[in-house]
Amino acid sequence: MTTTEPKPGNRAPQPVSQLGDRIFAGSAKGAGILILVILAGVAAFLLIEAFPALTASEQELPNGLLAYVAPLAFGTFLGAVIALVVATPLAVAVALFISHYAPRRLAQGLSYIVDLLAAVPSIVFGLWGFYTLAPLSVGLSTWLNTYLGWIPLFAGPVSTTGRTMLVVGLVLAVMILPIITAVAREVFLQAPKLHEEAALALGAPRWEMIRLAVLPFGRSGVVSGAMLGLGRALGETMAVAIILSASGAVTVNLISNQNPSTIAANIALQFPEATGIGVSVLIASGLVLFVMTLLVNMLARYIVERRRDFSGAN
Repeated sequence: MTTTEPKPGNRAPQPVSQLGDRIFAGSAKGAGILILVILAGVAAFLLIEAFPALTASEQELPNGLLAYVAPLAFGTFLGAVIALVVATPLAVAVALFISHYAPRRLAQGLSYIVDLLAAVPSIVFGLWGFYTLAPLSVGLSTWLNTYLGWIPLFAGPVSTTGRTMLVVGLVLAVMILPIITAVAREVFLQAPKLHEEAALALGAPRWEMIRLAVLPFGRSGVVSGAMLGLGRALGETMAVAIILSASGAVTVNLISNQNPSTIAANIALQFPEATGIGVSVLIASGLVLFVMTLLVNMLARYIVERRRDFSGAN
């Protein structure tokens, strides 16, 4: 069988573009443009509606917009960081067990169970945290205050209801666990088999093989999954609103009654009764949350792009 090669000076033949190819390419391009338009529309809406609060005088906002938003942003970040610290090591352990330790049938079933956690409504997590986890956490908080009270995080006094930032962080950790686990699992499964087999052939035990061949390859995937989970935790509303007994204080004490609120929960609780400049203030705080979440997701995308060209042959 002979093939026709382009003559010198002639351009290589271009691939034939079918009607289906053009329709698919146009649809994909249109979907991408639509997402950008929607994102720009949301940003424009937030800016326009928050403009009265951004330009308000001292008579309208005596304490200023920054004094209102800063404690909420602090509480949002604090709860999300607690969730991230708790969920990331657990997610990595579960992902490694599914990808490299569990038998195939068990790994498949466990993957389905972990993924199903993402389908549980946030209000269900909130009710679970309010009625179950919060009362159970009182004993743990008392123990932490007794033996680790010298640490500002557990200085107390201990909340008698358990509706604290610690419980919020634990509930958020359960909520973001499926996201981090799914990303880490897929990255670990894509680790170069040649590297794994080479480590095992040199006599390395399974954990040593994972440490040398799997974890370095999947580091960026774990970090990007953690950033996606962080973005999810930053925007959680109902679970936080149900559980947290907020006082508006700026404190790192995780087990007391003095708890900072979060931006999303504050908007959900205050918006029905807000009027006039109060609505603009709440929308301005939503703009801050929008920027925070956007920056987190941009960071996750940057980390993924850094490792896009890596392959086992490299």
